[in-house]
Amino acid sequence: MPTPDYEPQAVRQQLERALASANFVRSERQSRFLRFVVERHLEGRDDELKESVIAMEVFGNRDYDPKQDSIVRTEAGRLRSRLAQYYGGPGSGDPVIFELPKGGYVPVFRQVEVAPVQGKTPSRRLWLLPALAGCALALGALGWLLLPTKSAPITIAVLPLQNLNQDPASDYFADGLTDEIIRNLSIIDGLAVRSQTSSFAFKGKPRNLQDVGKQLAVDYILEGNVLRSGQQLRINAQLVRVRDDVTLWSGKYDKELTDVFAIQEEISHGIVDGLRLKLGRGRRRYETSLEAYDLYLRARAVEIENLSPLSGTDRAISSYEEAIAKDPTFAPAYAGLALAYAYRSGTPRGEQEDDITKMRVAAEKAIQLDPLSGEAHIALGVSQARDGQWERSEKSFRRAIELDPNSSMSHIYCAMYYFLPLGRIEEALHQLLVAEKSDPLSPQVHGLLAHVMISAQRYDEAAIHCPKSTNSNGCLGRARLGQGRIAEAIQLFGASASAADRAHLGHALARAGRREEAEKLAATLAQHPFQQALVFSGLGDKDRTFEVLNRMTVLGPVRIGRTLTYPEFALLRGDPRLKALRKNAGLPE
Repeated sequence: MPTPDYEPQAVRQQLERALASANFVRSERQSRFLRFVVERHLEGRDDELKESVIAMEVFGNRDYDPKQDSIVRTEAGRLRSRLAQYYGGPGSGDPVIFELPKGGYVPVFRQVEVAPVQGKTPSRRLWLLPALAGCALALGALGWLLLPTKSAPITIAVLPLQNLNQDPASDYFADGLTDEIIRNLSIIDGLAVRSQTSSFAFKGKPRNLQDVGKQLAVDYILEGNVLRSGQQLRINAQLVRVRDDVTLWSGKYDKELTDVFAIQEEISHGIVDGLRLKLGRGRRRYETSLEAYDLYLRARAVEIENLSPLSGTDRAISSYEEAIAKDPTFAPAYAGLALAYAYRSGTPRGEQEDDITKMRVAAEKAIQLDPLSGEAHIALGVSQARDGQWERSEKSFRRAIELDPNSSMSHIYCAMYYFLPLGRIEEALHQLLVAEKSDPLSPQVHGLLAHVMISAQRYDEAAIHCPKSTNSNGCLGRARLGQGRIAEAIQLFGASASAADRAHLGHALARAGRREEAEKLAATLAQHPFQQALVFSGLGDKDRTFEVLNRMTVLGPVRIGRTLTYPEFALLRGDPRLKALRKNAGLPE
């Protein structure tokens, strides 16, 4: 195989840069098309870049007939014009250029040469960009022929189904069923579904649909109620257009509890028909016992109830394991269990190797039972990152995103377990901005956005997200510290109830010259190496900072990699000991 004339990492960075631009961010279909052809080519899978495969994988058309349907050829033409517009505008200075030659679907990557000194042969940039700009102008004149009238996906939110049972203890069933409907809709081509964290912000509250639609930035809302009585299940659901409160579709189901999967599928079909979409590729239709499914819904509801994947995890794990004991072939329970172990493995009490092993086993079993389980691919990506298997981890995360692009969790985990530990901060930020679109009210997403923006030294933007996070004082304290407003940061850290913010307080006190107070705080943190290292870095003590961080390498490359992106540890950059630290942790140089 000939050696490629491009660097894969540079190509992937260019891909994220292009997809974050206004040219692509408003066109999910074109973004998905570009990502697919680029990734397949990088993976050496050019044999899959043919019309039938693209029709199925990108556009969800399993019955594609090229003689009757020209969607792939049409969208390829639109992608070429969109690339021309991008490189003729915001991408004019980019170091890598993507091309999709006519007559095929294998992309070409061109790395732009450095601009020549006077008197030498002009680089490709000098003639290619004017040509692309000219194409963009010509295509713009014919835009009504080449561009879709509406490329943006239809935005929809599923509000928590109201539990009509008088016993609040049965809320778990309505909540779990709502979550299942959200996940079923999220993989339908043409729909952008808000994640359950944002939708459940309205649970138990009076609902003005226009106000809800505005807060969630959606055009349509699915709402309804559920009544479970013994072995009978009654569900009412309706799809409402927000702008005029018109009901486009409604469904009433009064069936036996054993029909719960069929009801979910009928709801998906009803919404697809009401919005005139194509169903395309859907989730696998599962069949399991009522006992197993009930336990599975209990586990899902625990995670929803806590609004954070790191809370209530022990109860969720127990319910998933009980569900698997009832039905060892129920793939969603393995996927949920794997992701729950992934949550717990990232907490101080969950660093045991046992959790990571169980996470990997559950993820592999879920993928074996259902290769289309996005959750299982997320968990597998987490375990691979923890083992420093970066190429495999990236493939797992990208597969999870490909399977369920609406899932905020797939983007969050890709950002926090792959891009950020490797120091690819802008790409991590892009993933979190995508997560914010589908989960705009999530405190977790806003907290992570602020965290990564602080690593990118974009302190003013971080401060905007901090009030929407779970720890607004600590988050804002870090932003103020980055802005040089140390006295204000000290006040905010002092007002925070978070134990971790005691370390940030010590760091800020040290930078304010209050070294004795900082040293006393550091002495109380001997059992918490990361927190102690923060104080030592504030004191400007490289030796003690490196000594503590080297003890942290047993926690794996993800934790160390994220830590090294903190601006609070900027004093270590350039020190020759940093290379050894990264190597010991399992991070690439």
